Amino acid sequence: MSTSVTRVPSYQRRMSVFWWVHKRSYFLFVMRELSSLFVAWFVVYLLMFIAAVAGGAEKYDAFLDRASSPLFLVVNAVALAFLVLHTITWFALTPQAIVLNLGGRRVPGVLIIAAQYAGLAAVSAFIYWLVVLA
Repeated sequence: MSTSVTRVPSYQRRMSVFWWVHKRSYFLFVMRELSSLFVAWFVVYLLMFIAAVAGGAEKYDAFLDRASSPLFLVVNAVALAFLVLHTITWFALTPQAIVLNLGGRRVPGVLIIAAQYAGLAAVSAFIYWLVVLA
């Protein structure tokens, strides 16, 4: 004797494409993930800059002309904002990923974050000195 099972379709509420906009933590998560595209853009932009410098004065001038166009300026301004977001969220997540013990005691997360910002400031100051002052 065989019995057949009747399947009743279950109700599934449709999710909006922008479900992540309504909660701050989800929004920041998605924006942080989106920021990786702008990190990649800056890598490509830096490689284009290096190729222009290596190509001589004519290619460098052509690169500067392209880079000063409104489109490039807007894209780079948006990319800079996303890179700042990426840096801040990356630094904030580091203490959760790294457990650092010194002298048998765990280093507080605030000190790990502060050390990262100090390192960022030191590297930025060195690059500023190298590019502007040297």
